[in-house]
Amino acid sequence: MDADALRTALETDYADELDRLGSPALLQALSGGDPDPTALLAAAADSEHAARETFRQWVADTADPTLRETFNAVVEQEDEHFRRVRAHLPDDATPPEGAGPMHAYLRGRTDPIQRVAGGMVGRTLVSLRTHARLIDFFDERGAADRADLFRDLRAETEACLEDGLEALDARADSDDWDAAEAVAGYTITLAADDLNDPR
Repeated sequence: MDADALRTALETDYADELDRLGSPALLQALSGGDPDPTALLAAAADSEHAARETFRQWVADTADPTLRETFNAVVEQEDEHFRRVRAHLPDDATPPEGAGPMHAYLRGRTDPIQRVAGGMVGRTLVSLRTHARLIDFFDERGAADRADLFRDLRAETEACLEDGLEALDARADSDDWDAAEAVAGYTITLAADDLNDPR
């Protein structure tokens, strides 16, 4: 297996989960009912904040300098994403919540390959679907500035996915791919299952 085959396998084997994450059910889950722009923006800000903290933890305990630099680039990207989404919220918006099940799982990974697979492949495939749904939501309501915000975030997230795939191709041995697929797939499953949990 290589990184392209991994992405194809994930998008095939977890198509139902990814479709749910890009469906109207996402908006209802994030809003706790009828889709609400402020609630959706707050949930997006929470997601960016959680990702920043996950990768910040990994930077702190990653020995390999190249991989540490890779993770730190994600920290910087997610921090910028958080600030850009937060700028669309009122000043008294609720502070970010905790990690949630997907990031709690990711923070428990210690193997470098599994971190890349879960955090830079599985998580980004989730984000690409959720960003696409948010773009449609804000486009339909004529909120061009917010739709454009998520278009930009989606493009930058796609670049993060490509970086993760390249890192796997550079680092993964033949024995690593099954674990990488399992961790990335479980990351997607956790995100999809979280839609069913009451908020």
